[in-house]
Amino acid sequence: MNFTAIRRLIATVICFCSLLAAQAPPLAIVDQALPPLDAGVEFHILLRASGGVPPYVWSVASGNLPEGVTLTPEGLLAGRPTKPGAFAFTLKVEDSGRPAHSIEKEFRAVVAAPLLLEWLQPPTVRDNRIEGVVQVSNGSRDNFDLTVIIVAVADNGRATAIGYEHFPLKAGDTNVQIPFGSALPPGAYAIHADAIAEIPTRNAILRQRLQTPQPLQVKQGP
Repeated sequence: MNFTAIRRLIATVICFCSLLAAQAPPLAIVDQALPPLDAGVEFHILLRASGGVPPYVWSVASGNLPEGVTLTPEGLLAGRPTKPGAFAFTLKVEDSGRPAHSIEKEFRAVVAAPLLLEWLQPPTVRDNRIEGVVQVSNGSRDNFDLTVIIVAVADNGRATAIGYEHFPLKAGDTNVQIPFGSALPPGAYAIHADAIAEIPTRNAILRQRLQTPQPLQVKQGP
């Protein structure tokens, strides 16, 4: 195929796309309110558009998605929200017309906290020990089979458990305290606290994690 033929083919494709765009109904985002979301619970929502020239490309135009949530170009809004709160963000969808058309829409999401994990006493170094207290709350209507584990991760990646509890956490129980602490060899340690709540009646699992912003330094004793 020579250069002239290629140019004619490209022109034909462009004209065809322009014709499709002219005949297609206006691009629109299908109305759909986001359902209530739970922190620590994974979800998947496929957003929909109509009109214009498919396929569509989705993106975040402004605002921030809840932490732990992502949007794919195909319109899949998914993830595991990590923090409760109310969030507002504007999403954009663009079609494949030549020229392309786009439209934006604001979405609002409310993330509830059925499982809440907090530092009551953030980890601190005392002599050759790292100690602290976490607290957990069940803000749902379900009973939890709860596991909480706190680990100290050294610079070399070695993890040492410095706290562990496994117990039932009833619906509505709040501010249940879990102290932790252990002696550790000298070094720098990042502290991770993980709470895993199993809900047998719903066949669901909730997860929450805390992490110290900076490593804690355990020094050589006298």
